[in-house]
Amino acid sequence: MTTDVRLRHGRASLGLSFFAQGAAFALLVTRIPAIQDRYGISDGLLPVFLAAVPVLAGVSSVATEQLVKRVRPSVVLRWAQPVVLLALLGAAAGTELWQASLALGVFGLGVGALDASMNMLGVSLQRAYGRSIMLGFHAAYSLGGIAGASLAWVGAHWHLSLLSSYWPVAVVLLPVCLVGSRWYADARDAGVAAGDVEAGVVRAGGGAGGGVVFRLLLPLCLVMAFAYIGDSTVSNWSAKYLQDVLGSSEQLSTVPYNVYMVTTLLGRAVGDFGVRRFGAVAVVRFGTVVAAAGFGVVAAASGPWVGMLGFTLLGFGLCVIVPQTFAAAGRLFPEASDAAIARLNIFNYVGFLVGSPLVGAIGDAWNYRGAMLIPMVLVLATLVYARSFGHGDARYGGGHERPRTVDVGPSSNEV
Repeated sequence: MTTDVRLRHGRASLGLSFFAQGAAFALLVTRIPAIQDRYGISDGLLPVFLAAVPVLAGVSSVATEQLVKRVRPSVVLRWAQPVVLLALLGAAAGTELWQASLALGVFGLGVGALDASMNMLGVSLQRAYGRSIMLGFHAAYSLGGIAGASLAWVGAHWHLSLLSSYWPVAVVLLPVCLVGSRWYADARDAGVAAGDVEAGVVRAGGGAGGGVVFRLLLPLCLVMAFAYIGDSTVSNWSAKYLQDVLGSSEQLSTVPYNVYMVTTLLGRAVGDFGVRRFGAVAVVRFGTVVAAAGFGVVAAASGPWVGMLGFTLLGFGLCVIVPQTFAAAGRLFPEASDAAIARLNIFNYVGFLVGSPLVGAIGDAWNYRGAMLIPMVLVLATLVYARSFGHGDARYGGGHERPRTVDVGPSSNEV
C-alpha cells in the first residue's frame, strides 16, 4: 500500500473515531436526567457523579502518556473506543447505584485514553500531511455530537428506555470502529520523523521521545482550559439563561445549544482552509474575538433572539481554538508530541469542571448577565498567548508541499 493511500485511509478511520466519540458523549450528557431517574441518584449526589467522569478522564490521560511510550497511540485508541461504547451501554443496563458508579467510572477512564490517543493520532497525521487537517477531525466530533443529541431527543420524545436508546448505537458503532481501526495511521507509517517535514527527510520517527518543558506548554494549557470554560458555559447554562434571564419559552430555550453545535460543525468544516491560508495565529485570534463578542452579545441581549445570535457567534468563535491548541502543542514539541498532548488534554477536563460551577456561583451571588462576562474575559486572554500557536506554523499550517512519500507495507500497529 502506498503512503498516500495509507494516509487517506488513516484519515478516514480516525474521522470515524472522532464521530463515534462525539455521538457517545452526547448520548451520555443529554440523558443525564434519565440516568438520574433510573438509579435514583439524588440532586445532592448527582454533581459528584458528574465530576467523577472528567476527573477520572484526566487521570486516564496522564496514564496514556506513559502507555504510549510502550505501544502506539493507535493501539490505545483501538481498545479505548470499545470500552467507552460498552460503558455507555452499561450505564443504561444497570439498576443499582454501584452499577452506575462502575459504568460512569469506566466511561471516564475510557474517555481520557480515547481523547488523548485520538488527538495524538490527529496531530501525527497532520505532520505527515504537512498541512492543517486537525479541524476536520473535530468537525467529525461535532457531527457525531449532533447525531447523538438528536438520537437522545428521539429517545426522550418517545419515552424510550435508556437501553433502547443506547444499544442500537453501540451495536452499530462498536464493530464499525473496530474494523476501521485496522487502517489507523500516523507519521511513522509515512516514514516521516517529527522534525523532518520541512526538510523532506523520510526516516523512522516517533512522537513520544524527547521531553516536554511544562513552562512552554503552560500557555496552551491555559488556552485549553479557557476554551472549555466557555464551552461548558454554553452547554450547561444556555437554556437556563434564555428562559430565566431573557424570558424565552421552554421550547425556545433548547435551541441555543443546538445552534451552537451546528455553528461549531460549520466553523470546523472550513477552519482548516483558513489555517492554510492565513496561519494558525490569525485564525485563533479571529476565533477568540468572535467568541468574546458572542459572550458580550449574550450578556447584553435584550431578548431571546438576540441571545441566540450571541450563542451562534460563540459556536463560530470557540470551534477553532481547541483543535488548534492540540496542533500547536504537537508543533511546539515535535519529538514529544504524544506526551505534550496527553498533558494538554488534562486541561480539557479542568475547564469542563470549573466552567459550570464558576458561572453558577457568580450568577447566584451577582447576576447571570454579569456571570457571562467572566468566560468572555477568560477567552479574551487567549489573545495574550496567541503567539504560542505560531511555533512551526510555516512548516505545518501554511499549505506547503507534502513530504516525499515512500512505499510502505501493511499496517504495523496491529496487536
